[in-house]
Amino acid sequence: MGRRKVELKRIEDKSSRQVTFSKRRSGLFKKAHQLAVLCDLELFLIVFSGNGRPYEFSSGNILHLSS
Repeated sequence: MGRRKVELKRIEDKSSRQVTFSKRRSGLFKKAHQLAVLCDLELFLIVFSGNGRPYEFSSGNILHLSS
C-alpha cells in the first residue's frame, strides 16, 4: 500500500494550515540535516511562516545571521 497523492492547494482552515506548516517545516529541516551529513555540506536554511516569523536551520559553524 503506497501513499496517496496530496492535492497542492492552500489550506483554508488556519489551525490545519499551522499544523501542516509545523510538520512540513520539521521534515524539511530533517532532510536538510541528512543532506548536510551525507554530502559533508555546511547548510543554512531560513523558512518564514505565513505571519513572517523566521525559522532557521544551520549545519555547522555558519555564523548566526538572524537576530
